[in-house]
Amino acid sequence: MPANSRAHAGFTLIEALIAMAILTFAVLSLAQGFYMGMQHMATSSANLIAREKAREAVESVHTARDTRTITWAQIRNVAQGGVFLNGAQPLNAAGVDGLVNTADDAAAGLETQTDPGPDGILGNADDIQTPLSGFQRGIEIRELVPVNPALREVLITITYAVGPQRRTYTLRTFISSFS
Repeated sequence: MPANSRAHAGFTLIEALIAMAILTFAVLSLAQGFYMGMQHMATSSANLIAREKAREAVESVHTARDTRTITWAQIRNVAQGGVFLNGAQPLNAAGVDGLVNTADDAAAGLETQTDPGPDGILGNADDIQTPLSGFQRGIEIRELVPVNPALREVLITITYAVGPQRRTYTLRTFISSFS
C-alpha cells in the first residue's frame, strides 16, 4: 500500500465499536434521567398532599391550645387522657370540634381532593372529587416532663402509597402551654 492511502483509510472496526459503546452509554444515561424525572413528577402530587395534611394537623393542635376549646391537659393522645386518637387514622375531615384526628372525625368522612373538571375551571359543578383513601395520619403527642412540663413534642406521620411503594412523611414540632 502506498503511504498516502493509509492516511485516508477511515475508522477501524474497534474504533467504531468503542464509539458506539460510548454513544450507547450516553443515551442510556439520558433515558435514566428522563425516567427518574417522570417518576418524581408522578409522586409530586401525593408528596404535596402529605406535607400539607401534616401541616394542617400541627395547626389543629395549636388551634386547640390557642382557642382554648380544650384544656392543656387534653392536648394529649387518648391513651394519656387526651383527645387525639392513638396511631394512624384515615385522613378524615375535622369533625364538629374542628380538630383533626379526634373521635368525632369519622362522622365528617374522608377528605377529598378537588380537581377542575372538563371545562378546566375550578369551583363549579363539573369539578372532580377524589377521596384521599390511600392516606393515613397519626398524631403522637409526647410529654417532655423531665425537660419542661409546659412543653410537649408533637409528631405527625402521614403514610401513603404511590404505586406499589409505601411512603411516609413525618413532621416534628413542639407546643407549649403558653399561647
